[in-house]
Amino acid sequence: MSISKLSLACSVALGALTLSLPAAHAADADKQATKAKATAKVKAKAAKAAPAKPSAAPDEEADEPDTGGSATTEFHCELGNKITIYHNENDDKHIALRWKKRLHRLTQVGTTTGAQRFENRLYGLIWIGIPAKGMLLDSKQNRQLANECKNAEQSKPLSLEAPAAEAKS
Repeated sequence: MSISKLSLACSVALGALTLSLPAAHAADADKQATKAKATAKVKAKAAKAAPAKPSAAPDEEADEPDTGGSATTEFHCELGNKITIYHNENDDKHIALRWKKRLHRLTQVGTTTGAQRFENRLYGLIWIGIPAKGMLLDSKQNRQLANECKNAEQSKPLSLEAPAAEAKS
């Protein structure tokens, strides 16, 4: 009988040992996860401490552009918004746009519709100008910033005299 008791005791000890092995591995996994979290926190703090530089394209400056010698066009938009566009006759590929006390440099983008489209990808601004009006869009937030923007020429009422003269002929 003592052999059977000894065999039973060994079986219980062996069973207890196999049950404790996964717990030991789980404890090691928990230690590794804790180390990984601590490393991630240190990296996140280092990233926050480093000054973030916006990655601007070479033709989209983060600083305000120089508007000296530029033609100025003021647009009055709905909801009382105002936009001023500075255009240099020597450079038809860029404009400077004043929006909310900030001056942004926008680069022309080709279109198939004939509309004038200028973008500043750094700030997500898009200016679209058509003969009847202009609008300012925010591509980062996917919304309109200003609509129904009209300059002095676009705000004039349409003259009906030309069609009436053609009708008499």
